[in-house]
Amino acid sequence: MMDVMAKDLIDADAAGTAASAPMVDPFGRSIRYLRVSVTDRCDFRCVYCMAEDMQFLPKRDLLSLEELDRLCTVFIEKGVKKLRLTGGEPLVRRNIMSLVRSLSRHIEAGRLEELTLTTNGSQLARYAGELADAGVKRINVSLDTLDPERFRALTRRGDLAVVLAGIDAAQKAGIAIKINAVALKGVNEDEIDDLIRFSHGRGMDLTLIETMPLGEIDGDRTEQYLPLSLVRRRLEETWTLAASGHRTGGPARYFTVAETGGRIGFITPLTHNFCESCNRVRVTCTGTLFMCLGQEDARDLRAPLRASEGNELLAAAIDEAIARKPKGHDFIIDRDHQRPALGRHMSVTGG
Repeated sequence: MMDVMAKDLIDADAAGTAASAPMVDPFGRSIRYLRVSVTDRCDFRCVYCMAEDMQFLPKRDLLSLEELDRLCTVFIEKGVKKLRLTGGEPLVRRNIMSLVRSLSRHIEAGRLEELTLTTNGSQLARYAGELADAGVKRINVSLDTLDPERFRALTRRGDLAVVLAGIDAAQKAGIAIKINAVALKGVNEDEIDDLIRFSHGRGMDLTLIETMPLGEIDGDRTEQYLPLSLVRRRLEETWTLAASGHRTGGPARYFTVAETGGRIGFITPLTHNFCESCNRVRVTCTGTLFMCLGQEDARDLRAPLRASEGNELLAAAIDEAIARKPKGHDFIIDRDHQRPALGRHMSVTGG
């Protein structure tokens, strides 16, 4: 049965076609991928992502679920084919499944190719079945370690057993999983082989990510930073890596591991800038559009969203922002650049 929220928005879908001009940035890149943060809150406090004592946004500043649906719908009308819900932790947002069920109408209508999310896995056991029923076929789960004590230390409050149970539930529901792991020097660099065996042994891809200089944290990122160029050289001493043409729409470059048959991806914002093929933009839970994760330039979409019942003002604001999408980011981590490249935390922009 269609969700009440989805019923209320069908007319808005029909009325929004006047604002459906496709999005192409100044460098000829077609914007087909939207990442939307539904909350800045998270039930973990991962040491590379957040300070332990985070100050979260007041609820009144967040877009309502209905506003998030309308905003996503306009982007879909303008050519977005892949929509990823992020956070914080998206599954801690109250009534989040009503938004997921409502957005799934675009998959059923053929307007959207994929609706997915990135999660820490803490709520997966609860929501896996509902996500599958709503048409979510693939998700990313953040998992940096398989050691319970190390997991607790990295997340400051997470329970590895709960996350593993969530992965079990999602796979049982028929959802494909990709494991995301941030490579951290002196923390989990000794576990990467184990993460490969764990992920590939369960039919899951693994993507390694370099830590990004976003937001003030309680430690020194120069101590955490582990270049994936070094990790790859180390892995090639044990594993046979062959370049793969596999693409998910994101920035990862994939390799097939001959010994397991599984894939490993590398997201390298520092050692190898991946901006030349960027087809993504991000919207925060307050309605701020960031054309680049690594730049401060942004466009407020909340005001035009709320200024009219029609979508023309919102579409015009999106077009104006896409017209100034930068060529790339300027992330640097070294002893001369110890402060974050940007003041906002990853949880504010959306993971």
